[in-house]
Amino acid sequence: MKLKPSENTQLYGMNNFFNEIVNLYNINKMPNKILLSGKKGLGKSTLAYHIVNYIFSINEDFKYDLKKFSIHKENKSFKLVQSNSHPNFYLIDLLSDKKNIDINQVREMITYTNKSSFNNMPRFILIDNVENLNKNSINALLKIIEEPNENIYFILINNNEKYILPTLKSRCLIFKICFTFNESILVTNQILNVNIFDLISYDLISYYNSPGDIVNLIDFSIVNNIDLKKNNLINLLNFLIDNGHYKKNVIVKYLLVNLINLFFLKKYKTSNTKNSLLDFYYNFNNRIYNTEKFNLDEECLFLEFKSKILNG
Repeated sequence: MKLKPSENTQLYGMNNFFNEIVNLYNINKMPNKILLSGKKGLGKSTLAYHIVNYIFSINEDFKYDLKKFSIHKENKSFKLVQSNSHPNFYLIDLLSDKKNIDINQVREMITYTNKSSFNNMPRFILIDNVENLNKNSINALLKIIEEPNENIYFILINNNEKYILPTLKSRCLIFKICFTFNESILVTNQILNVNIFDLISYDLISYYNSPGDIVNLIDFSIVNNIDLKKNNLINLLNFLIDNGHYKKNVIVKYLLVNLINLFFLKKYKTSNTKNSLLDFYYNFNNRIYNTEKFNLDEECLFLEFKSKILNG
């Protein structure tokens, strides 16, 4: 089930956040800079698209269903946003071949904001993965969000609070989004319409998993014909590293890193050398971040983990 956030017509687990933001809009108190912050895979981008559709569809046919928290597939604005052709919607995201959101993407957005609004309706700038803004793009963004043009709203999506500048956070109303373990399981079951523990072993699930993490793991198992009920964590990690699936697929790489973090957590609980294990863990995570930031060799890092920790 690999739906993009813009295609998700149903909202799960975000009802309270949705209602709070929509109520602010309805009483003309919605801030023009909102930051949705939390772990990747919670549904923050989907929440943003539902807020946008609610506002765009107020006076349209097939408007947003507030009782079911759902977008009607025949709604005009929904179709236009999906095709990236809505005149009052602008998306900035990390391009597939880039490591950062560069300044040219922000400059093009600024040019867009200086144009007239269609039908005097609100305009929305959605910036996903804001932690991937580089220094120049952040500086350019700060200038425009400091005093945006009238009737323009910025919704920023942040997946890692550690890597976002305080100067950007300070200008936004922040909604910190998180799920409990039980909430993540419930939302995942709703998305897939199954009991996930009929498909997956408890050994492969962490209390820190988001619904997106679990769905990605199940999707990967289906594509690669892996029985997640019969595989344990060590076997799956060896399979992922040996076959190098992470080299061509950023989702699989993120899945691998999550499973490695789960392995460290389990290993720590039973280890007699906790300090050395922690040292390796912190060093590993710093190096993972640097491989992404500076486009370094990640294969050596995963092979080192496998030889020294996983099978050492």
